[in-house]
Amino acid sequence: MGTTKTDTTSQASGSGKPFPRLKEKYRGEVIPKMVNDFSYQNSMQVPRLERVVINVGMGAAVQNAKLLDSAVAELALITGQKPVLTRAKKAIAGFKLREGMPIGAKVTLRGNHMFEFMDRLMNIALPRIRDFRGVSPKAFDGRGNYTLGLKEQLTFPEIKYDDVASIHGMDITIVTSANRNDEAKALLSHLGMPFR
Repeated sequence: MGTTKTDTTSQASGSGKPFPRLKEKYRGEVIPKMVNDFSYQNSMQVPRLERVVINVGMGAAVQNAKLLDSAVAELALITGQKPVLTRAKKAIAGFKLREGMPIGAKVTLRGNHMFEFMDRLMNIALPRIRDFRGVSPKAFDGRGNYTLGLKEQLTFPEIKYDDVASIHGMDITIVTSANRNDEAKALLSHLGMPFR
C-alpha cells in the first residue's frame, strides 16, 4: 500500500503521521547552515520557530457584527484552527466602542500546524501579492521576532473571492527562540522567507 504525499507534508519514517516539508528542511538543511554561519557549539543552540500568531482587527465590526463572523470563518479556513475573539480593553465613546466588545480575532499556531502555515505563507501566499518585491528586512523587534502585515486575506488560495464579505488585512507575528535580529533573519532566510 503506497503512502500519499500532500504539498506541504511527507510521511514520517516509521509513523503514519504526515511530517511538514518545512520541518524536514529545518532539520536537514537549516540547522547545519546555521551552525556553520554562527559557529554554535551544539545544534541545540540553533534558533527555532516557537509559534506564529495571526491577528485580525475589525474596527468595522462595531457597526456590523456579521463582518467579524466572516473574518473568523476565513481565519479558521486559512489556519485550520479555531480563532479566539479579541475584545476591546476599554470603552472609546468617539468610536461607539464599549469595553468587552469583540473587535477582532487571533490564532496562535505551534508545532506542525505552524510549519505548514509558514510553508503556505512563504511559497504560495506572498508570491501572489501584486508587484511583490519581498518582505521588509527591518520588521524585527530586537528580540528575534518578526512581524509582517498583509493588506488583504485574498492572497491565500483558500479564500474564494465571491464569498468575501469585506476585505481586511492581518498581522502575522513569527516568534523565534533567537535572541538577536541577525540570527532570526538568518533562520527565516534559510527557511525561505523572501526578504527584499
